Amino acid sequence: MKRYLCSIIIGMVVILSIGTYYVKVASSASSLPKYTFKTLEGSDKELDPVIINASLQNDSNFYEPLTIESNTTTYASERSYLENLTGRQDHQIDRLVKEHRSFMRGKDSISSLYEDDDFLAYAWVNSKYTKSGNMEAKFDIGLLEKKDEEETSFQIELPHQERIMSADVRDVQLVHSKLQVLTMNDVNSNNEKQTKEVHLYTIDVANKKVLSDKTLVSESFTDPNQVDFEMPIDLTPSQPNNMVFISLIKGVNHEDGPFEEKLKESKLLSYNYETEKLETVKKGSLSLDMARSGYADGKNLYAVEMKSGKYRIKTFDLSSQTLT
Repeated sequence: MKRYLCSIIIGMVVILSIGTYYVKVASSASSLPKYTFKTLEGSDKELDPVIINASLQNDSNFYEPLTIESNTTTYASERSYLENLTGRQDHQIDRLVKEHRSFMRGKDSISSLYEDDDFLAYAWVNSKYTKSGNMEAKFDIGLLEKKDEEETSFQIELPHQERIMSADVRDVQLVHSKLQVLTMNDVNSNNEKQTKEVHLYTIDVANKKVLSDKTLVSESFTDPNQVDFEMPIDLTPSQPNNMVFISLIKGVNHEDGPFEEKLKESKLLSYNYETEKLETVKKGSLSLDMARSGYADGKNLYAVEMKSGKYRIKTFDLSSQTLT
């Protein structure tokens, strides 16, 4: 009898906890503003795929994430109890999981995925450190042929892993039936210098081997100097793209102050997968800071700038090297 009584009490506590949660949600949500789209010109249908992730903040330290989709505003406090326990995935990941549940098991990074009409591909660096302090790393590779749902998956050794401290996959493309995997690596220089590199690995999925390991950019530095590689946010991170952008930022770490960028030594690079050319993008009217924190679609760079209390979107045409 005690066992049943204990189970009943636990069940009541769970029900009361969830009930209290939803009562608080209902009361707080009613006082929060709702946002809608206003069409000035054009078709309303252009908004169908648009999802805006934002946050509401005021001077009293109130902060709450929100999502605007199909003219519906949803705050974090309005999400289901289970959603807030497990977190919300990227909506592109959500779609892929629904469409290809078996293949997507354990895959949650959009930058490690590639998708076209025929294939869904995946590449990730799986690493661990041995007792001797050396890193052991392997590529986790997956390819799904959508037509017949045929899956290929395997692991393959990361080349020259004895000199690599970390490797982060930042872009995956399928070019001429070969998987192109772009990574940003921290390299062991075996001295006071630190080295960071951008690598492009070409992988033959059919024969399960790495065909080439190409170093696109390599920069060494000593403290207090610092080098960072960043990438403008890709508007279609898992879709086919011929071009990828890399921001090379050089700076100095001051003991009594913040990180100071060396703008004259920093630059924005572009790499074309088809032509295999690495080029420096002329900054023109677009500052490096805007390019680094902007968005790219292979043809243009889009940068958001605040001026006089208003946000402006600037478009930089890469072919003409002009701010349009």
